[in-house]
Amino acid sequence: MGVAAGPIRVVVAKPGLDGHDRGAKVIARALRDAGMEVIYTGLHQTPEQIVDTAIQEDADAIGLSILSGAHNTLFAAVIDLLKERDAEDILVFGGGIIPEDDIAPLKEKGVAEIFTPGATTQSIVDWVRENVRQPAGA
Repeated sequence: MGVAAGPIRVVVAKPGLDGHDRGAKVIARALRDAGMEVIYTGLHQTPEQIVDTAIQEDADAIGLSILSGAHNTLFAAVIDLLKERDAEDILVFGGGIIPEDDIAPLKEKGVAEIFTPGATTQSIVDWVRENVRQPAGA
């Protein structure tokens, strides 16, 4: 990973059966308004669809929004598929209703950051700007 030309490209996705997408849309708009290119996949996406979209769109990051309680399974599936498809340079972050006790294990699996309710859109924008496309060791 290094500094690439053009705006940061982020896929914002709602994996699984969760039908609540207001938060994902708010984040997508905040990232877009901050000058990033955002691809919003819509509701009920499978991990395979999300990873396919990220690869096809040459995304720098995937932002997952999960409120259904299936975060451990769905985050892991996305991370595993990125590894299988040699696309580990695509950073994965997420948010939603995720218990504090699940955050450290998700990060151990490869999720770069988790934003829980109360995180501001500005803090998410700032985090993406500071963590996406950074050279190794930066």
